Amino acid sequence: MMRKLIFGMNVTLDGYIAATGDDIGWGGPPSDELFQWWLDQELGNSMSLYGRKLWETMSSYWPTGDQQPGATPAEIEFARNWRETPKVVFSSTIGEVGWNTRLVTGDAVAEITRLKAEGGGPMEIGGATLAGAAMRAGLIDEYMLATYPVLAGGGTPFFTALDGWVNLNLVETRTFPGGVVLTRYETRR
Repeated sequence: MMRKLIFGMNVTLDGYIAATGDDIGWGGPPSDELFQWWLDQELGNSMSLYGRKLWETMSSYWPTGDQQPGATPAEIEFARNWRETPKVVFSSTIGEVGWNTRLVTGDAVAEITRLKAEGGGPMEIGGATLAGAAMRAGLIDEYMLATYPVLAGGGTPFFTALDGWVNLNLVETRTFPGGVVLTRYETRR
């Protein structure tokens, strides 16, 4: 059985995961309830796939996120899980990676296809460029969007340009404090 590939991010109402200049401060810190929801999703993943930019963001904080002053129990658990979860970083410009991570410099779509065929627990994918390549190749099985009530006006879009339609089934909607609306969709195959 093929392994499930999930793409989920916080996103602005107009569809951006980062505003112009790679600014991700538009959403502010997530509510405790939303952070716990993301943690629960992370705990269900068996592997994380990252593009270079998201890897650099995550690896600059989460290796010691549990040691930060005022870290909540959920942040402590997230940091522990982040370190322990196997990760694959796709980049031709990074020299080395750490924290239970493997670097892939070759064809990302071929490697993601191989990982899906291995079977096992779900994998998450993050980073607009990497997720866009997987999207265009038809490899993403589920989309999770935590939509914030803010308009960025430009930046890095959640969705990439596609050659054709991708039909989806809505599997969950939920609201969180601050007007954040979660939507989860599965790819209709």
